[in-house]
Amino acid sequence: MESAGTILGLHGVRTSEPFGASISALELALEPGDLALIDARDATLAGAFADLCCGLVTPIEGEVRFLQRDWTSQPRQVADALRGLIGRVFASPGWLGFLDAETNILFQQLHHTRTDIGALRDEAVKLAIHFGLPGLPGGPISRFSRLDLARAGLVRAFLGTPRLVILESPAQGEYLDVVTPLINKIAEVRDRGGAAVWLTRSRMVWENARFPATIRMRMDHQGLADLGAAA
Repeated sequence: MESAGTILGLHGVRTSEPFGASISALELALEPGDLALIDARDATLAGAFADLCCGLVTPIEGEVRFLQRDWTSQPRQVADALRGLIGRVFASPGWLGFLDAETNILFQQLHHTRTDIGALRDEAVKLAIHFGLPGLPGGPISRFSRLDLARAGLVRAFLGTPRLVILESPAQGEYLDVVTPLINKIAEVRDRGGAAVWLTRSRMVWENARFPATIRMRMDHQGLADLGAAA
């Protein structure tokens, strides 16, 4: 049952591809302060699930609610404003090659919100330093290393004080330097009443008994399996 403060709710949700035809209905309720760790070894499924949570995929059954609002009943402008409250780290970041690095990072918030660009830039500088960059990256996005692109993706995701953060395997067992600052930044989101979903393919993350998850689940082509409370 969804409470008045639920951040994200999936209720009896079924989709077509890429989940299997016999998929169990997807059920998830994220309350303020929750961090759901989901073992999602299939990157295609993880991306589709993240799209579903962001209202970019319409379920064939059930409903997906963000901040108690069913995505399917929102006018476009309202849906855009709501997406401005979601930070997302993509498994395939999809940087736009014709835009410089700074614009790539700021673009989502510039599109979905009316926040002043100067204020966004100042916030992005602080986030960049937090995640190990010397400042807000500039110049062609193609010149950056994979690690710095991963850091830039985290800056983009945490801009604008999001209420929900969705992370598609952000560490991938490779970028160990970002794990601690990332968990610290997630803690800030949770402390101010937000929530987060961490979809992981990394055994290092999944098998870490100290990982601060409040919910643990496993995702495959049959749906979501609730594994109980945090380890």
